[in-house]
Amino acid sequence: MDGLVSNFALIAGVAGGRADQEVVVLAGLAGLAAGAFSMAAGEYISVASQAELAEAEIEVERSELARHPRAEQAELARLYEARGLEPELAAEVARQLSRDPEEALRVHAEAELGVSPDDLPSPLLAAGSSFLSFAVGAFLPVLPYLLGAQSLWPAALIAAAGLFLAGAVVSKITARSWWFGGLRQFAFGGVAALITFAVGSLIGTSGL
Repeated sequence: MDGLVSNFALIAGVAGGRADQEVVVLAGLAGLAAGAFSMAAGEYISVASQAELAEAEIEVERSELARHPRAEQAELARLYEARGLEPELAAEVARQLSRDPEEALRVHAEAELGVSPDDLPSPLLAAGSSFLSFAVGAFLPVLPYLLGAQSLWPAALIAAAGLFLAGAVVSKITARSWWFGGLRQFAFGGVAALITFAVGSLIGTSGL
């Protein structure tokens, strides 16, 4: 949706300035490339930073387990007590889990930090998926121009359908109805495109 909204808005602004087909295509492809690489780089840095922070916290927990194993075992027992286990059972569970240092580390990390040492997020996967999803969305409004369209209307129709469909799909994981999700996404995308079209028209008219 991000790629679709931002690139259609960009194309609408350029088209509003009365640019010819080649200029609109160039702007759309440039917006696709710039946006996709920007999203991928931002996502990579964000996820890599989160993973590095988690790794640092896990190493602190590993050090605590090595230096104060009994205290960490007692802490784990208190955690299970807080979750409803009887004190004796909680102490036994903590004792058995603590026999394996790596298992103890995994349990402590999941319980205290909310992360798993074996399942940290992949920056490359996040960057790749972000790049691909943005590029697909951004390509849709460019496609009609690549096929010979001379006006904004074919791109607008494809963008409108894509926005509505994307919003409807997202609503499947929310409590909203599909038509509400579709119309909401269509409305936000449409407003963005109308504003940039108006800006492009004003700039084109003024001759700047």
